[in-house]
Amino acid sequence: MTTPRPGRFLEDFEVGAVYRHPLGRTISEADNTWFTLLTMNTHQSHFNAHYSEGTPYGRPLVNSGFTIALVLGQTVSDISQNAVANLEMTDIRLTHPVFVGDTLYAESICTGVRESKSRPDVGIVSTYTRGLNQDGEKCLSFRRSVMVNRRSSATAGTPFPEPRAGALTLDGLEERP
Repeated sequence: MTTPRPGRFLEDFEVGAVYRHPLGRTISEADNTWFTLLTMNTHQSHFNAHYSEGTPYGRPLVNSGFTIALVLGQTVSDISQNAVANLEMTDIRLTHPVFVGDTLYAESICTGVRESKSRPDVGIVSTYTRGLNQDGEKCLSFRRSVMVNRRSSATAGTPFPEPRAGALTLDGLEERP
C-alpha cells in the first residue's frame, strides 16, 4: 500500500528549478461574475458588457483578484501542497489584460531555499511565478515565500481515513454479473 504524499517537501526544492504547473484553466463568464460579486468589487468593467464597450478593451475584463488567485492556485501542486503557511507575496505585476475565454497557465522558478531559523521541521521556499495565456503572453507575475514541511515532519502527508471494511485487496473485490 502506498501512502499518498502529493507535492514537494523542503528537500525536493532546488534553486533554479523550473516548474511548469500541470493544469491550465479556461476562465468562464460565471467565474468572473461570481468572483466579482463575492468580493464586492463594484467596478462595472468586470460585469457590465454595455459599460465595457466604452473602455479601451471594448469588453469586460476578468477581475484581477481572480487572475491572481487562479495562478496562485495553479502553483499549489508543485510549490505549496506541503506548506504550513504562505509568508508573503510581493512584486505582483498585471502585465496583460485577461478576458473571459482566456486559458491561463502558470510556471514558477525556485529562487531560494533555506532552513527555518526557529522551526527544525520546516524551511522557507521562495519562487517567482508567471501566468501565461493561451497565446504565451505573460499576464501577471509575482514573488512568493512559503513555509514548507520537511518530509519527516509530523504534519507532512495527506490524512486518509482507515477503511472500516479493511484494506483494499484484489481478493476482496466483488465480481460483476
